[in-house]
Amino acid sequence: MYSATPTTLAPIIMYRILELRVDVFVVEQRCPYPELDGRDLEPTALWVWADTDGEISATLRILRDCEGRARIGRVATAPAQRSAGLASMLMRRALDEIGPGVEILLDAQAYLESWYSRFGFLRAGPEFVDDGIPHVPMALGERSA
Repeated sequence: MYSATPTTLAPIIMYRILELRVDVFVVEQRCPYPELDGRDLEPTALWVWADTDGEISATLRILRDCEGRARIGRVATAPAQRSAGLASMLMRRALDEIGPGVEILLDAQAYLESWYSRFGFLRAGPEFVDDGIPHVPMALGERSA
């Protein structure tokens, strides 16, 4: 597992992470949307990823808002690496990186709601459709230090 801010991330790693995200969210899910949303370069953004044999196999990003809340998003795993536990490892790493006492939000694809609940996330609002895919807003339940 690795993590880096946009200013410390090697360009080749950034490219491979973005390539995986486009492959999963745009190509595989047939969802033409602007994957590059400008938030990846925010100074407080944190990119987390795993590699397998030198290839990016899973990734996520952590963003912060002006109130100090954290938002986990762009969780993606390469098809060949699914069910290997990489996304779970990345989620645990993200929670460790964020630390206790911080409100953590995410927008889960609806079919993954129970998966995110394994990490303590609870539904925080009604289902909504984003780029043709049903999502649910989720927030991490209480955690201690």
